[in-house]
Amino acid sequence: MMLLRSCSLALRCRNPRISIRAFSSSRSAGRDASEDALDLDGWKTVMRSQALREESEGPSRSALDDNRELVEMWHQAGKFVPKNITDEQLEDLSRLATRSAKKKYLKFLAIKESHKISKKEKQERKKSEREAQIVTFKENVKEGEQEEPKNTFLLRFWSSSADRVQSWRAAQAMRFGQPLVYDMSYEHHMSRRELENTAAQLMESEGWNRRATDPFHLHFCGLQPDGAYLRELRRRYGSQTWDQLLITATERTHLEMFPQQDLVYLTADSKQVLQEFDHSKVYIIGAMVDRSIHSGVSLANAKRLRLTTARLPLDEHLDWECGAKNLTLDQMMRILITLKDTGSWEKALEFVPKRKHAGFTRVTKSRFVPNDSAGIRFPAGVQSRTDGRNKQAERDKRWEDPH
Repeated sequence: MMLLRSCSLALRCRNPRISIRAFSSSRSAGRDASEDALDLDGWKTVMRSQALREESEGPSRSALDDNRELVEMWHQAGKFVPKNITDEQLEDLSRLATRSAKKKYLKFLAIKESHKISKKEKQERKKSEREAQIVTFKENVKEGEQEEPKNTFLLRFWSSSADRVQSWRAAQAMRFGQPLVYDMSYEHHMSRRELENTAAQLMESEGWNRRATDPFHLHFCGLQPDGAYLRELRRRYGSQTWDQLLITATERTHLEMFPQQDLVYLTADSKQVLQEFDHSKVYIIGAMVDRSIHSGVSLANAKRLRLTTARLPLDEHLDWECGAKNLTLDQMMRILITLKDTGSWEKALEFVPKRKHAGFTRVTKSRFVPNDSAGIRFPAGVQSRTDGRNKQAERDKRWEDPH
C-alpha cells in the first residue's frame, strides 16, 4: 500500500497534468458509487425543474398545431386537401383515429372548398358580363345605334319587395298560423357531418315555408343555447340574420309549449297512417339526418313521451320499389305545405324522389289474387290449369248450345 502511494506521488511530481487515481479499499469504492448516485439524482431534479420552467414560460405543442402542420405538409406534397381550414374542422380532424379517415375527411373538405370557389368565380364572371352589357348598351345609345328604353305600365318586381311580402306572411303565421314543430333533441345521435346536413336541410325547410302562400309557424323546440345545433345554424345564417328570423327557437320542449292531446309525431316507423291533414293538430318532425338508418329512434322518443304517432301513406299511394321510407326535412316540409293547401295526397307526394317508387298505385297493393277453386294463391294475371279447363268447357258449351 505504501508502495502505491509513493508511486502516485512520484508521477504527480514529474507531470502535474496527469491525474492517477489510486486503488482503494472496498469501503472507498462504495462511497464513490454513492456519490455518483447522488449526482445523478441531482441532475434529474435540475432537468425536471427546467422542463417545468419551459412549460410555464410557453405553451406546449397542441394536437391542432400538429394537424395543421400535417395538412400543410400534404398540401405541399400535392395531395387533395383544403387550402384553408378552420379550428373547428381541425378539432373534427383530431378526433379521427385512422389515417384513412383523416384523408377522407380532408378530401370532403377540399371538394366543398372547390365548389365554393367555383361558385364565387361564376358569380364574379356573371357580374362582369352584366357590367359589360350595360356599358355596351350605353355606348350604343350614345351613338344612336339603339333606342333608349321607353316607359311601360309593367312594374319591375324587385327581390327586396318579395322579401317584404314573405316576411309579412311569416309574421302573420307567427300570430295566426298553424304551428309546426322540429324536435331538436337528436344532436347526440349524429356525427358532425350528419349534423351539418341537418342544419342545411333545416335552412332549406325554412326557406320553403317562408315562400309558401300560407306558411306554418315554425318552432325549433329543445334547441340548447350552448348546443351544436345552434352553433351550426348561427354559423350558416349569420348571427344577425338568425336573430331576425320569424320563427320560434326555444330550449323548451314541445310538451311545454302545446297540449299533449294536440301533438302528432310524424315518424316512418309508426303503425298509424296519416289519412288526412288535420288543421287543428300540431305536427312534430324529428330534426335528424341518420345515414346509418337507426330505425325506431324517433318512435321510441314519442312513445316515451306518450305522444300520438303517424306516418305518411307512402305504401298506400305509391308503388314503392327500393330504399328506406325516410324523407329529408325539406321534402317533408314541401309535402305538408302542399297537403295543407290542397288536401290531395297525389299532389303532395309528388315531392317524394322518383328513384324510390314506380309511380302512384291505381290497383290493389296485393301482388297475389286468391284462387277459390283450388285454395292456392297465384300471382296476379296467372291462372291455374283447372281454371283454364273450366273456362274452355264453358266456351264449348256455349258454342254447342247458342240458346
